Amino acid sequence: MLEEVELPDPVPGPGELLVRVHAAAVNPTDIYVRNGDRARAQARQSPPPYVPGMDVAGVLEAVGPGTETTLEVGDRVMAVVVPHGHHGAYSERLALPAGSVARAPRGSSHAEASTLPMNGLTARLALDLLALAPGQVLAVTGAAGALGGYLVQLARADGLTVVADASEQDEQLVRDLGAHVVVPRGDDVARRIRAEFPDGVDGLVDGSVQDALLFPAIRDGGGFATVRGSRTEPPRGITSHQVWIVEYAEEQALLDRLRQQAEDGVLTLRVARTLPAAEAAEAHRLLEKGGVRGRLVLEL
Repeated sequence: MLEEVELPDPVPGPGELLVRVHAAAVNPTDIYVRNGDRARAQARQSPPPYVPGMDVAGVLEAVGPGTETTLEVGDRVMAVVVPHGHHGAYSERLALPAGSVARAPRGSSHAEASTLPMNGLTARLALDLLALAPGQVLAVTGAAGALGGYLVQLARADGLTVVADASEQDEQLVRDLGAHVVVPRGDDVARRIRAEFPDGVDGLVDGSVQDALLFPAIRDGGGFATVRGSRTEPPRGITSHQVWIVEYAEEQALLDRLRQQAEDGVLTLRVARTLPAAEAAEAHRLLEKGGVRGRLVLEL
C-alpha cells in the first residue's frame, strides 16, 4: 500500500548534497518496496515507513559541510537513489552522496532527466561487466523498455552489433533506438537469435527476465548479464554477471557521461506519462499492468 506521510526534512552531512525533488521515475524495483518483498528484508535494519524510488531530478538546494563538488546551489540536477528505510526517491527533499548527483541534461525537463540515472547506470554497468569489444555481438531482451532502450543505444555507441527482441508493435521503436537486427520476442527468442547468428552471440543482457531460456542464444564461453539475479548456472562456459546498481551508485563521472550522451543525442529520454505524486498508487497499477514504453514519472 502507498500512502503519503510527513517526515522531517533531511539535512545534508559531509559529502552530501540536498536535492529538492521535482520528478521521480517509477521503476519495477519500486514494486518490491510497496508489496512488502523488500520491506520484509528492510525490517531487520530500520523501522517503517519504507519510501520507494531510485531516480530523481530537481534542483540542488544545499551543499553539506566539506563536500567537494562542481555543482552549485540552484543547478538543475539528476541523481540515483539507493533506497533504505524512509530514504527513497518519492520524497520532496533528499540528502544524497555527492557522487550520486550530476547535472541534468541541457534542455531536458525534470521528468525526462529523472528517467536516466538508475536505468542508464544499470545499462552501463551491464555492458562494462560483459566487456565486449567493438564489432562483437550483443543481444538485448526487453529492448523496448526503459532499461532495454538505454542498453541498445549505449551498445551501439560502444561499436557493438546489437540484436534485440520486440513485439510487432514495438519493432520500429527498437530499430529506431539503434538495433541492427530485431527478432520477435517470446519464449523461443533464443532460437530466433541463433537463426540470425548461428555461432551464438558474444554477450546477452536479460532485460526480459527469461533467465535460462536465453542461454541457447549465447556462444560457448560468452557472457550473460541479469538485472534480477539468475536462478540457474549457465552451461558451456558462459559467464554469468549479476548487475547490482549499488556498484555504480556513486560513480558521478559515469552519470555525467550519460548526461553528455543525452545532450549529444546518443541517448533518448523517454517519458511514458507523468502523474502527480499523490497518484503514485495509480502509477504502480499502470506499471504492473505492463506495456509501458519509457518511464512513468511522478511530479512533486
